[in-house]
Amino acid sequence: MIVAISRRLALAAVPLIVATGIAAAESTPSTLRIGFQRSSTLIAILKTNGGLEKALAPLGVKITWHEFTSGLPQLEALNTGNIDFSADVADTVPIFAQAANAKLAYVAEEAPSPSAQAIVVPADSPIKTVADLKGKKVAVTKAAGSHYLLVAALASAHLSSKDISPAFLTPADGRAAFVSKNVDAWVAWDPFLTTALRQNGARVLADGQGLASYKRYYLASESYARARGDVLKVVYSKLDETGKWVKANPKEAAALLASEWKIDAATVEEANSHRSYKVGIVTTDGIVEQKKIADAFFAEGLLPRKVDTTDVTLWQPTN
Repeated sequence: MIVAISRRLALAAVPLIVATGIAAAESTPSTLRIGFQRSSTLIAILKTNGGLEKALAPLGVKITWHEFTSGLPQLEALNTGNIDFSADVADTVPIFAQAANAKLAYVAEEAPSPSAQAIVVPADSPIKTVADLKGKKVAVTKAAGSHYLLVAALASAHLSSKDISPAFLTPADGRAAFVSKNVDAWVAWDPFLTTALRQNGARVLADGQGLASYKRYYLASESYARARGDVLKVVYSKLDETGKWVKANPKEAAALLASEWKIDAATVEEANSHRSYKVGIVTTDGIVEQKKIADAFFAEGLLPRKVDTTDVTLWQPTN
């Protein structure tokens, strides 16, 4: 009888053990789904040279790559569970994601690069100052860092978004509209910015100096950060290593990216000179400007509600 009871208990426990095993497997995903943009330089390099796959192989983790045209749809995919990790997006993008109740974990940041984005006009444009944008049609990517630059620049000239005619376009469509002169100005970031300056006769009206520091952030979903801190630690290390390599080897980095981006190496090298590529851990003090950005967008009526920019998870590597 005792044996029979024990056997029934053991059999009854099988589904529980299987279910527990499935739950454990789901809580420690073996795939890292990475979202990125064309301007995601460090991830572009790691994708091209296979460095991240090699670094994650000992953990049994494979990577899938998912390209997006801009940061907002990228973080929407993070919020809906379609990707696990988001390559560098501008400082503005997490704020819009938070407004949509996304549960984010900041994994890493790139130090400010204010000259890596700018408002540009055609070289022969009569527009000479930001104040001259009043009543003009301006192409900008919604929620991008360039969007905040536009808001901040207009405010510095005592204008608001209501004083211009914004055209919310992806970088590719923004460039096409700029080249065909269907817009009066375009707010772009690198490498699109430097391409426009070198190839399309663009002139800088104002960059981020003194207006928008332009930090870029790497994020993960809160659930992935909880489950795979070991993976994120490897990713962080490779980003840091790659950022230092780009700055130490500008021509080699430009040659590699030129092939990937289909842009000439000289343009890529110049664009890279505008970016810091200095990777660091995100701290509470480091996201102070996020509140300023969120408040500016809310005041412009671009956010549905006020956003508490401190209500996020700041991932930290463990020893």
